[in-house]
Order: sequence, then C-alpha cells, then structure tokens
Amino acid sequence: MSPLVILLLAAISFLIATYFTAVSYRWLDPEASWIPSFCRMGERTCASIVYTPRARVLGIPNSVLGQIFYLVLMAGVVGNFIFSSPFFYLYLAGSLLTVLLGVFLTYSLLFITRVPCKLCFTSHAINLVIFVLLLSGW
Repeated sequence: MSPLVILLLAAISFLIATYFTAVSYRWLDPEASWIPSFCRMGERTCASIVYTPRARVLGIPNSVLGQIFYLVLMAGVVGNFIFSSPFFYLYLAGSLLTVLLGVFLTYSLLFITRVPCKLCFTSHAINLVIFVLLLSGW
C-alpha cells in the first residue's frame, strides 16, 4: 500500500514542480487561462517567489531539483527497489533533505516574503508525508 501512495504523491509533486519550473524559466504564463484556477499563480503571489534567491539551490531552481527527486522516487517504486538497501537509505536521505528544505522555505514564505502560496504549502506537506511513509516502510 505504502509504495503506491508514495508513487501517487510523487506524481502529484512532480506535476507541481514541473509547473513551478515552467514559470521559473518563463516558459509558461502563471496566469494562463487553461490552468485550473486553484493552481494559478498570481504575479504578486506564488509567481513572485520563484524569482527569489531562496527559490534556488546553487543557482538551480528548487523545482528542477524536485523534479529529479520525484522521478527517481517514482522509478524506485515502479522498479520495486525503493525499500531495498542501500537504495532505501539514499531515498530516505533525499526525502529528509526535501523536508528540511521545506521547513526553511515554509518559514521564508510565512515570515520573509509573506506570500501565501498554496501550491508551495501543498508540496511541502506532501514531502513530509512521503518522508513519514518511507520511515514507516523501514
């Protein structure tokens, strides 16, 4: 059960990260009419944060790193090696890093940029759930 839930959550997070990446590189208008309204990023809200220094690690958008992590996570579930050693510890370490980065970014959203980004909070919450699921599968 847990691997399928991880797969679903990773797929959802991959889509969110892909959206952020497309906005970050200006491949996509954050207010495009075909995007469901609950996902649209207003120029003064979510879209503004993808251009802040905290939205990048070593110059790479956080969302790109997230895309890589979620693809690797989904590959581990599909390949049925997510809970096998030594891969498990790599997944767990990567997941822990996403949670720690999420804590910092949530703090940043709430107290520094003061932007109520629903997609960001959703993504950070999903990362925490994935981490807990990985720990429970340990």
